[in-house]
Amino acid sequence: MSVIFAPSWLRGMVKINQDIVQQLLEDNDQLIHYIVEYQNKGQANEHQHVLHRNLIYLATIADRNTAVSSRAPE
Repeated sequence: MSVIFAPSWLRGMVKINQDIVQQLLEDNDQLIHYIVEYQNKGQANEHQHVLHRNLIYLATIADRNTAVSSRAPE
């Protein structure tokens, strides 16, 4: 299960690593394929909501890592 689906009280306790980020990217790739398939059929689907949630989560991780690295002494 991706960390994005963990309860909100547990999310802060999960150590984010390259494997988790890679899994989310792979999940997003599959979601994009599903979304395109459903859109080509003219059908609505819930996959867009999940993709959006994953992208926001990845952006949050990236922002947090950027903020931490900008404060690190050189």
